[in-house]
Amino acid sequence: MNFSVVIPALNEADGIGATIASVREAAAGRAVEVLVVDGGSRDATPRIALESGATVIVASGGRGAQMSAGALRATGEVVVFLHADTWLPADAFGAIEKAMRGPGVVGGGFRKTFRDGPSVVVRGGRRRSEWFFKLTGNVLGDQAMFVARDALEKVGGVPVQPLLEDVVLCERLRKLGKLELLDAEVSTSGRRFEKRGAWRTWVLMGWILAAHWVGVRAETLDRWYRGR
Repeated sequence: MNFSVVIPALNEADGIGATIASVREAAAGRAVEVLVVDGGSRDATPRIALESGATVIVASGGRGAQMSAGALRATGEVVVFLHADTWLPADAFGAIEKAMRGPGVVGGGFRKTFRDGPSVVVRGGRRRSEWFFKLTGNVLGDQAMFVARDALEKVGGVPVQPLLEDVVLCERLRKLGKLELLDAEVSTSGRRFEKRGAWRTWVLMGWILAAHWVGVRAETLDRWYRGR
């Protein structure tokens, strides 16, 4: 089984090299294509990605559009969507391959831990990712979502929308088959919680998810998220 890793990035010069290195270490000799989809960085992100051995694509329009562009270029049987500040664990691809050979499995993601950020965020990250999956059946973008490329094509690719593209993609995939939450953990950054604070961020995202489930448009949700 071969893989493509799609990494949407914007001004990630400080960390993109470490993220790509985590992919190379996890590959352990497997065939893994790395595609960094740059959203118009004003720093050295594209150069560092190239120097780290990735293919660099340019796409504007936000993370969903970047993920979509990367998926369209991907050649692997399985596409892994990796945030630019998320690191894969050792033998991540072996774990994915084992899961993908299960009956009816079309994709999934990893449990996650936080390596930095507010202390309340760092504690209990794995447990929260387990609860979210049990409650919703979905994985989030910072859990290194993976999906069979043929299944991705059947659902029309990654939704190009300003927010919750990961949730909508999971909802579409679950109509085709099963999603698996792997026991292995990715390590991600809690930096996004620093601006608003952990509790305010969790409350806001809970509200936005609830609004999505009752049919509020993604453009409206994005305005709420950005405080507009």
